[in-house]
Amino acid sequence: MFASPLYEAARRRDALVTWAVEHAFPLWWDAGYDHARDGFHEKLDKTGQPVDLPRRARVQPRQIYAYATAHTLGWEGPAGSIVHRALDAYLARHRRADGLFRTLVAADGGVLDDSSDLYDQAFALFALAHASRALNKRAELEPVATALRDLLIGRCGRQGGFALLDPDALPLQSNPNMHLLEASLAWEEAGGDMRWTTMADGIAELALSRLIDPVTGALREFFDASWHPAPGEAGRIVEPGHQFEWAWLLLRWGRARGRADGTRAGLRLLEIAETYGVDPIRGVAFNSLLDDFSIHDHTARLWPQTERLKAALLAAEITGEEQYWTQAAKAADGLSLYLNTPVKGLWWDRLSPDSTFVDEPAPASSFYHIICAIVEFDRVVTEAGIKRPA
Repeated sequence: MFASPLYEAARRRDALVTWAVEHAFPLWWDAGYDHARDGFHEKLDKTGQPVDLPRRARVQPRQIYAYATAHTLGWEGPAGSIVHRALDAYLARHRRADGLFRTLVAADGGVLDDSSDLYDQAFALFALAHASRALNKRAELEPVATALRDLLIGRCGRQGGFALLDPDALPLQSNPNMHLLEASLAWEEAGGDMRWTTMADGIAELALSRLIDPVTGALREFFDASWHPAPGEAGRIVEPGHQFEWAWLLLRWGRARGRADGTRAGLRLLEIAETYGVDPIRGVAFNSLLDDFSIHDHTARLWPQTERLKAALLAAEITGEEQYWTQAAKAADGLSLYLNTPVKGLWWDRLSPDSTFVDEPAPASSFYHIICAIVEFDRVVTEAGIKRPA
């Protein structure tokens, strides 16, 4: 019997939701959280035991996001109390007196690196948006987020985008701007003020006018001080994972604003990454290309697989074209390869060009990518008419 592309995608949705609810959420709370000292561990080894490492500012908010959305997938564990406890530790240890978030602390909260990175600030804003909804604490958490946002706008805004906090640091990067766009859209959805919309629009317009090559439609990674491609090889790098991730964000933005140019750009980014950035032999998206679409790094990390899935799903929802459901099913298959581990709820992070996984601990930083993809998978497939099994 012929199964429709939507049905094939839905079957994979069910398997991924089951993996998250029955294995990943319990494991990363039981073993992935430091119950004695608070805060999430950076990594779990392949036996499911924590690796004792300093705590990065970008990992804690990612884990907070994952548990802030756990209830949407049906997890019946103590998600609310986890978010509350982890958020308190994160704000106490990583937030500096000036409102920015420091890079690195020890497991006991001692400061190891008091510098602040734009990428980390984006995830602070993102986690605060989701925690405010999960805990019903918008009145308490939004002022923390708006103070940080306004500080960033005043200190490092550049032509609609944002530079590193050191204004002389080059090259400029598209990646933290992408996550600031994601955080701004999250605050829009959480009911934040109009400056979130302004911030999102500025970054999206920068992507359309400067970050995306007007000839090929690909989005580069590194830029000079005027948002032109950085000199040398750095300015030629095009990452398939980020093409997918920007595609998902620009499709969201284009639909929300009624901007056909945003939608077209998103679909083109998806086309580029799917055509040139997916290895047909391994069935996975690999790390990077150059601007002529030749392969730059053939290793395939886990996170691009999640972004491939999200982009295909939203394209299917917006266009109604079956090809994108087929792409979503293939992306889900690629992601599932990484989740096939001896201890369920862990993942492999890197697939070598010879199709072998690198034997190393599972990084907590990937959980955000995985859960965001599964949440989007569940939402789009459910709204297309196929509910999860009871």
